[in-house]
Amino acid sequence: MIERLEAITKRYEEINSELSKPDIVSNVKRMTELSKERTNLEKTVDVYYKYKKVLADIEEAKEMLHDKDMASFAREELTKAEEEKAKIEEKLEILLIPHDPNDEKNVIVEIRGAAGGDEANIFAGDLFDMYSRYASNEGWKIEILNAEEGTAGGYSQIEFMVKGDSVYSKLKYESGVHRVQRVPATESQGRVHTSTATVLVMPEAEEFDFELDESEVRIDITRSSGCGGQGVNTTDSAVRLTHIPTGIIVYSQTERSQIKNKELAFKILKTRLYDMKLREQEEKEAAERKVKIGTGDRSEKIRTYNYPQNRITDHRIGYTSMNLDRVMENGELGGIIEALINADQKKKLEESEI
Repeated sequence: MIERLEAITKRYEEINSELSKPDIVSNVKRMTELSKERTNLEKTVDVYYKYKKVLADIEEAKEMLHDKDMASFAREELTKAEEEKAKIEEKLEILLIPHDPNDEKNVIVEIRGAAGGDEANIFAGDLFDMYSRYASNEGWKIEILNAEEGTAGGYSQIEFMVKGDSVYSKLKYESGVHRVQRVPATESQGRVHTSTATVLVMPEAEEFDFELDESEVRIDITRSSGCGGQGVNTTDSAVRLTHIPTGIIVYSQTERSQIKNKELAFKILKTRLYDMKLREQEEKEAAERKVKIGTGDRSEKIRTYNYPQNRITDHRIGYTSMNLDRVMENGELGGIIEALINADQKKKLEESEI
């Protein structure tokens, strides 16, 4: 562990030196890459400095044990330092887990109503509201990129960006199939139905992550459709992008400005292509996929929301809580997210020890 920490500290110092060089300052791409790398290493280096100080304190306390007048005080200090050493070692073990370079990024989330017709679309709307409240609790901002409203409420599809500190590090566990069990508003007999919605969380593709060849994109301008107020259907402002090599189609109509819709559509397309690139890399790294908590298979049923019993269950880690109302109405997702992060870290630690 010490060898790895020394290597990280050396690299951190090298980056600081590099960032002061004129040729790096004038190279925006290289400057951005190095700044991100430094940010990723900074916390580990800070904790390692504290660890080295504690080790020095332990040695100092051991030396004082030989002094009869200081022995009692030295034993107390040694006990405190040993306890602090154990706590810091636990932190360092977690910090040394291979870092996901996308953790600090904003995300684009896509929610679709799946099995269950109108009720599935209503549930998709409920999930969007839940994530909006959770984002507010975290101090994040939400921007709707595209939305297709359901005929009975909710959304057949909605895409939105979440901006803030380390958004992907928490929301990346949300990709998958979400299942709801409840009596739908459209049900006259009072029977409990099961419906599903799919959630897809993608790290935002930044300028240097993915270079899109716009000559491979067909751009179609159409008239907006569906719900959206008096401004809809009055101008040809909706934009549909087709990425010819992959067949990926992106549609944006939330803005009245064609330019703005085109900008949003390209943002979604770049993120989709970057996400596809990441998935291909992960499939090649089979060992890494084994230690991840449900961030791979998007057809996986990850969570059930049982309204009659006010119960929410995450099937990947066997987490169950009887506070579904607070999760949905107040966005209190923190407990589930923390449990998923802890389980993910535990699995990665176990893998690293093999």
